[in-house]
Amino acid sequence: MFKFLCLGSGSSGNCYCLWTEHGCIIIDAGLGMRTIKRHFQAYGLSFHNVLAVLVTHDHADHIKSVGKLAADFNIPIYATRAVHEGINKNYCVSPKVHEEHQRYIEKDAKFTVGDFNVTPFDIPHDSTDCVGYHVEAKGITFCLMTDVGHITERVRSEVEAANYLVLESNHDKEMLMEGPYPAYLKDRISGPMGHLSNNEAAQVLGESAGPNLKHVWLCHLSEENNHPELARKTVDAYLRSLGIVAGVDFQLDVLKRRVPSQIYELHNEQLLLDM
Repeated sequence: MFKFLCLGSGSSGNCYCLWTEHGCIIIDAGLGMRTIKRHFQAYGLSFHNVLAVLVTHDHADHIKSVGKLAADFNIPIYATRAVHEGINKNYCVSPKVHEEHQRYIEKDAKFTVGDFNVTPFDIPHDSTDCVGYHVEAKGITFCLMTDVGHITERVRSEVEAANYLVLESNHDKEMLMEGPYPAYLKDRISGPMGHLSNNEAAQVLGESAGPNLKHVWLCHLSEENNHPELARKTVDAYLRSLGIVAGVDFQLDVLKRRVPSQIYELHNEQLLLDM
């Protein structure tokens, strides 16, 4: 058993859950604590089964509840040293993450939490520091990359390696440029340390998706500069132009900002064949 659930994805708050029969890890906890508790209760999840919270970076929509999770449920918080420093300087985090709950990680250094073998890797973004997560469990490779300023060779290699992939598709470039945002913000979002556009997400999938990719979830969509169906259609159309058919070659879904996803069961087809 290896399952995935998204509780929220976007600037309103990000929170992703992975679990096996032996425990759960959370990636980012940017929703309010009451919201996380409500969703856990609705899905029959227990905080006592949470082994760790892994943090991508120190922006508020990714860290809002890390201090409460650590303090209330004795959950360790894994992040780079720079991100931990950023968390404890961020006004939105209360209480802070105390030293006994801090776990320091390094990019490209694998660590193990329960059934999960985790490798953080560099993601370009205008935060204090930023990582994506390559997670292996049950013979399955799950990768999460959010807040991606631009496509790097490492991002490409992670797309190629993934069986299951959460990838940012933040904005439609035309909507962003014609929208109401001030020029400096448009430049920041579309710049090399900002966010990935629908077209950029489509391009890296088309160029780098490996033969064992089974499911892609587009994440961190902008409320003002994107739309779920637009993101899906943009990616789908580009893939079709390359002869790749979403729904046939791999599944393609869009994660919503404020509405949790269904629970997805992640399977290793080779393991199923061997049973």
